[in-house]
Amino acid sequence: MEIFVSGDPAHEAARWLARRVRAAVRARGAASVALSGGSSAPAMIAAWRDPAAVGDVAWDAVTVWQVDERVAPDGDPARNAGQLDGLPCAVHPMPVTAADLRAAARRYANGLPERFDVVHLGIGPDGHTASWPPGRGDIVTSERAVELVDEFNGLPRMTLTGRVVNAARARLVLAYGADKREQVSRWLLGDRELPIGAVRRASTVAFLDPTAAPDAPLVRRER
Repeated sequence: MEIFVSGDPAHEAARWLARRVRAAVRARGAASVALSGGSSAPAMIAAWRDPAAVGDVAWDAVTVWQVDERVAPDGDPARNAGQLDGLPCAVHPMPVTAADLRAAARRYANGLPERFDVVHLGIGPDGHTASWPPGRGDIVTSERAVELVDEFNGLPRMTLTGRVVNAARARLVLAYGADKREQVSRWLLGDRELPIGAVRRASTVAFLDPTAAPDAPLVRRER
């Protein structure tokens, strides 16, 4: 795992993501990306869309899926899908307004790429990532690609499982804020009790701001 600390981790993450996407397009003719929501995502997504910040992206060869989504009506501010508005590529939002959510989750799973090029993740103040609640290892280890969470922080959720996240060619973790510092420290020290502790470390890169980064030798302040 690579760890970078930066005063602007969202832009650093966007540049890294753009490089990975360009490499995937060169190697396979297309790139598949799964994006999480949350407070850290919008700045990264905005930078990824800006050629002045990241260079050119072959958007016609890029497809974006969601890592997780809250079950709420279209247009609800609780939804993560609104963060993807305006992306100049194919976007597949999770079908959380379907009448039969279990059937919708199966359909979404059937449409996923065989292996994502990049999965983007955040970290919650409770150590969750995707919509993997603390204490719900059954969601992380499910044999299904997409699972439903009955309720987490006030709303039901739909989420990719560990099977999909850990099979990706690369994982990008973005976190900033002092409220994440303790959980980031526990994660980097190998605490498997945290949901993010189930994320495969190989081929994972983390971008942190100084307030989220613990003072530990394993944190490389390279940016």
